[in-house]
Amino acid sequence: MHVHLKFYTNEKQRHNGALLYEWLLEEARRLGAPGGSASRAIAGFGRHGRLREETFFELAGELPVQVEFVLEAGPADKLLELLRAHEIGLFYERYAVDAGVL
Repeated sequence: MHVHLKFYTNEKQRHNGALLYEWLLEEARRLGAPGGSASRAIAGFGRHGRLREETFFELAGELPVQVEFVLEAGPADKLLELLRAHEIGLFYERYAVDAGVL
């Protein structure tokens, strides 16, 4: 069974000296994920309710970033365990998906 994992962070959030979205991609690759991507939003708000938008005057690093993976359940579980162990406090979604190549 495959699962889709999506994590929500921002451009400047860091972990162990690396940008969090880069760290997530690297750790997922190390755990056997077949691929992943990070996408920056043009606008968004999170649990604090502050709207962030891409404008000329917006400070760099405040925009939301979504990091997504479609992978087997085993590596997905390992990635979530790793995040819990590092106590990052990252919001995520997980759901079952049908995935394949045609």
